[in-house]
Amino acid sequence: MTAGMTFGNSAPNASPYADEGPYGTPVAKHKKAGLTRRGKVAIAVAGVAIVGGGTIWFQVHSAAVVKDEKEAAALQIQMKKLELEEMKIRNEQASTDKKAATASADKIQTAVDKCVKDSSDLIGKGYGSPTRSDVVADCKQQYEATDRSGMEAAGTARDTGNGGGGGGINSPALLGLVAGGGLAVAVFARKGKKADA
Repeated sequence: MTAGMTFGNSAPNASPYADEGPYGTPVAKHKKAGLTRRGKVAIAVAGVAIVGGGTIWFQVHSAAVVKDEKEAAALQIQMKKLELEEMKIRNEQASTDKKAATASADKIQTAVDKCVKDSSDLIGKGYGSPTRSDVVADCKQQYEATDRSGMEAAGTARDTGNGGGGGGINSPALLGLVAGGGLAVAVFARKGKKADA
């Protein structure tokens, strides 16, 4: 077949010189390895954005940590104040109990002395009469038993008064109050932190 002639659906034979331009074979351009100017600018902008965002995040995070530490310190100070108040209440209660015990002991001693003085005419009167030590022991037993029953009644009355909701603050109630207050402060601090963000 001759060059340039086609029969039917067959494609013409390509000439070995078909890729040649009017000035000869074109020179193949090799692209440089690496990024284009636009790619380099895009990477630089992304790097600046990442570094800037990281810096801002770090500053915000540091501020939040400092704020949380201050709140924790304030809460700790508040808990120390509550512990101090609890100690004051306990000391006052101990002082009151000690005064009551001292007054009770003085009353007992006065009553025992009076009983011994009143019963002294029975001492040594004859066969089977009590000795001085017997009289003193009987008087002590009589008045200490009376005083103890009064103290027990007062103690149970105070316990039922505390159980009923009135009266003083006991240690578990104060501990519950402190824990509840701390929990409330922590919850509100978190809600405030979320609202700020």
